[in-house]
Amino acid sequence: MRRQLSLFAAALLVSAGLSTPSANAIIGGATTDPPPWMVAVSSPGMLLRPSGQFCGGTLVRPDKVVTAAHCVNLLKLTPWAVRGIFGRADLHGKGGETVTVKKIWVHPGFKETKFQGDSVEHNDVAVLTLSRAVNRTTLPLIDAGAEYPAGAPAEVLGWGATSESNDSNAVLRKADLPIVADSTCASAYGGSFVSAQMVCAGTPQADTCEYDSGGPLVLQGKLAGLTSWAHGCAREGFPGVYTRLSAFTLPL
Repeated sequence: MRRQLSLFAAALLVSAGLSTPSANAIIGGATTDPPPWMVAVSSPGMLLRPSGQFCGGTLVRPDKVVTAAHCVNLLKLTPWAVRGIFGRADLHGKGGETVTVKKIWVHPGFKETKFQGDSVEHNDVAVLTLSRAVNRTTLPLIDAGAEYPAGAPAEVLGWGATSESNDSNAVLRKADLPIVADSTCASAYGGSFVSAQMVCAGTPQADTCEYDSGGPLVLQGKLAGLTSWAHGCAREGFPGVYTRLSAFTLPL
């Protein structure tokens, strides 16, 4: 369920001549002003969401945004259909800075499988190249091979749903949550959890949800993960699953 656009939304995108896959909101936490590196990934064809937002992203170079592959895989041949919005806390507003995308790189190993009817995203990372560099502070990437200690405090941000039954939120929120041990995540998801490329985080009180996909998992001040998939939102025994960015070398 989590991090998937409704079929109705997808149909609207297709009718507009566009297409996009899943997206995902922050459960728990509080509203926040957008950090300079926080990006609302949007499209004019996303008619059901304010500002056309369907995913999150993170500015890691002046012209490079890291997001989830499942957010943009169906749009990689039409990058002109994607926008990055900076500095807009409330998507109903018009403030901030909007920049078009000129190129989309999707990890060549990206694929989807299933877990109890939910999509499982593998190698879930993509890089958007903006049409121009922006004068904003970037967020550093986590070091290659870095550890994700169980219980370590992390932070997530997104404009997504505040519960499984309420996806109308359009205001940026952030929440603090702990890294979950790989063994705990493997017990929850079995073979669907691949520790070499995924990491879990969250509790039933703090999690990501619909329209948070691609947004940052920040650990020790660095971009450590991307909101990727899960079984529902904030469900007991099923923490959120994030792309383990320390395992990937990106074309930046």
